[in-house]
Amino acid sequence: MACAAWRNKIGAYADGELSAEDMLDVGEHLRGCASCTADLLSRVQMKRSIQTAGKRFSPSLALRQRIEKGLPPQKKPARLWNWMATLAATCALLLIVSLTFYRSGASQQGRTFAELADLHVTTLASATPVDVVSTDRHTVKPWFQGKIPFAFNLPELGGTPFTLEGGRMAYLEQAPGAQLIFKIGNHRISVFIFQDRRDRRFAPGDTLSRNVTFNMETWAGDNLRYFVIGDADPGDIHKLSELLKSTAGS
Repeated sequence: MACAAWRNKIGAYADGELSAEDMLDVGEHLRGCASCTADLLSRVQMKRSIQTAGKRFSPSLALRQRIEKGLPPQKKPARLWNWMATLAATCALLLIVSLTFYRSGASQQGRTFAELADLHVTTLASATPVDVVSTDRHTVKPWFQGKIPFAFNLPELGGTPFTLEGGRMAYLEQAPGAQLIFKIGNHRISVFIFQDRRDRRFAPGDTLSRNVTFNMETWAGDNLRYFVIGDADPGDIHKLSELLKSTAGS
């Protein structure tokens, strides 16, 4: 079967675990092979279904109380150790809360990056990666009016190595946003723009995340959250980010 060799790489491609060269090769193949593209889309959908299922259940307060009632009563410590035990318990509780908060934020950030990587891969594998096809920012930007609950600006790309290919609607945790596709050399970069949410934790200021093959930079400004992701060089990701920042509030 002609696609057998490619199919062996589809799973690694969906997870961003291939080398940059292999990512480009598989991406080119996917654009011309409907069968492999369908395989990729089913894998990405399965990943997202598993991620969603993992968030459906969390222990309730009533369940915790029932478990605590079934535990044997604790023996009262000697008065001499009372204050030390209380101090130790307080310190331990503060440490647990701090670690939980940190891990929760890191885990949430990791899930967001993984979901955006899936969206980026799915878009590039699609036969129609963009809904509005244009290199003109004055054509792409107005297309989103009435489709998303916010407005954004796009930079002038003349004299830069970047080319705008178009845009499409995107959804992150069911919130609508914009996905823009830029090209530099043989690499395509997705720029996602969503309304910034306080319950979505990220490191303060600009952050740069490397998700195996993909590089990602994110920042917030004017109540919007920007994500720039692709397999391009981190320097190119940063240059495009700086261009977007320069016109974000204009």
